[in-house]
Amino acid sequence: MDFQMYFEDVVQTARKEAAAAGFEELTTAESVDDAMKREGLTLVLVNSVCGCAGGIARPAAAYVNRMEGVKPDHFVTVFAGQDREATDRAREYFEGYPPSSPSFALMQDGNILSMVERFDIESFTAEEVVEKLESLIEIYA
Repeated sequence: MDFQMYFEDVVQTARKEAAAAGFEELTTAESVDDAMKREGLTLVLVNSVCGCAGGIARPAAAYVNRMEGVKPDHFVTVFAGQDREATDRAREYFEGYPPSSPSFALMQDGNILSMVERFDIESFTAEEVVEKLESLIEIYA
């Protein structure tokens, strides 16, 4: 078995799931900077190939983008371990938070408001992560 080919399948599946959830993929530092210049509330998904990304974070992301009521103006994603330049740049905006993937960052006009970090995701259900995200969005929207 060609591990690299298998791994590429996993990566492509993770990318497609984030895109299907309505998240714009940011793959360069410039695209991250452009996204952070947008006015309004932005939810950033730091995507990953780990099990908690596939089983919890991406399903939660899909639900949040389709929920009724108040929600972020923009939904974007960077892919940790794949698009390093974009991920590193996004993390520069997450001032005060250590690198964490998967994770969610809630941004307002390019400024960090709060994060749901890996430790807030990996031991929880997708529904519990959705509740955390909904609470944050309600506070800051």
